[in-house]
Amino acid sequence: MRYQPIDSSLFINNRRKIEKKLKPNSLAIVHSSDEMPRNGDQTYTFRQNSDMFYLSGLDQEKTILTLFPNHPDENLREIAFIVETNDHMVTWYGHKYSLEQALQISGIKTIKWLSQFDSILRDFMTRANYIYLNIEENAKFVPDIESRNHRFAKELKEKYPLHEYERLAPLIIEERLVKEPEEIKILKKACDITKDAFNRVLRVVKPGLTEYEVEAEITYEFLRQGASGHAYPPIVASGVNNNILHYNQNDQICKDGELLLLDIGAEYANYAADLSRTIPVNGKFTPRQREVYEAVLRILKQASKMLVPGVTIDSFHAKVTKIMENELIKLGLITQNDIDNQSDSTPAYFKYYMHGTSHFIGLDVHDVGNKQLQLQRGMVLSCEPGIYIPQEGFGIRLENDILVDYEPVDLMANIPIEPDEIEALMSLKANQMINA
Repeated sequence: MRYQPIDSSLFINNRRKIEKKLKPNSLAIVHSSDEMPRNGDQTYTFRQNSDMFYLSGLDQEKTILTLFPNHPDENLREIAFIVETNDHMVTWYGHKYSLEQALQISGIKTIKWLSQFDSILRDFMTRANYIYLNIEENAKFVPDIESRNHRFAKELKEKYPLHEYERLAPLIIEERLVKEPEEIKILKKACDITKDAFNRVLRVVKPGLTEYEVEAEITYEFLRQGASGHAYPPIVASGVNNNILHYNQNDQICKDGELLLLDIGAEYANYAADLSRTIPVNGKFTPRQREVYEAVLRILKQASKMLVPGVTIDSFHAKVTKIMENELIKLGLITQNDIDNQSDSTPAYFKYYMHGTSHFIGLDVHDVGNKQLQLQRGMVLSCEPGIYIPQEGFGIRLENDILVDYEPVDLMANIPIEPDEIEALMSLKANQMINA
């Protein structure tokens, strides 16, 4: 693995939290992610199922986890099944976990080869009354391809139709939302790697550079520091591309006088960072660019203090939009009359600010949770206001990751964001190049 080993106590504790939520005499089954075909005989780089990683720390394909807390044999209450290594596999594909390594990583005392799963499952099914299956639940996204968990659920229900089946996802979602101290450390590491990548960008950006060259600098820094890469497709958007919220073609030339919007985040030990910054390509904001930038920055500073226990993302966003309205009026983009006559479906601010202000962050960049959930200490969320003005040829988004507390903690407070600091760092780069 590229990342530093994680103490198995984290995964042991995570399993205990889930096991306490299961009904008596229940069996829970979790599968790893598929190896996804790319083209020909190639697959995409493997990325572990987030719930499997949360419960076991095992970062390998073809892995199954079973939890059966009431099984009379204590050695069978937790089992991880892993693919059996042989000389041929090592020669062609490299090292896979040994039984001892899987135990050390996960803290699961009973590790078995995957070939033993079917026979043990048959025994489990004669004993368990309730079967918890882990079909992924995302209110906004339904994949075209069924996951290994989904396929297994259909097969199991066909073979054992008389059992009571339960949803594991709600139980895991509830626990994943609040991060343990060790998880916060990992998230902070992802943020720090992202900081170094952004500082690298400040040193290299200049007119004439392509967006993909900027992306390459970011990718280099992520990989150099042990991240698996990007937590999501990076947005490197110059000029009018600033206004495309999920732009990721990253193939245009950065031009003099334009802004460059970056929405990037390293993935470290499967945990995501999520940063947005907007910088001047030539190292100097125009007066209008700075005016809008400072408005977005004021919103970010106020909003980040509002991510406290008890609020919901919906109520938080509603408060932020009130601040946004005032800033848009100051910028001459809307009027009070526009606000007074707006409709509920199309508020006046929506023309210049059309996305939410926050989402949960963790093992997924858009992590589990919903917008009506009351925040608790230990949750981590983005704070990402933006103002987009296509008619003026630019947009600005600023985003930091915030740890919820009675006094929220900005995990990205050490990443340059003040316009004077951005200009000074870019000027330093230019002076170094002149003197080189």
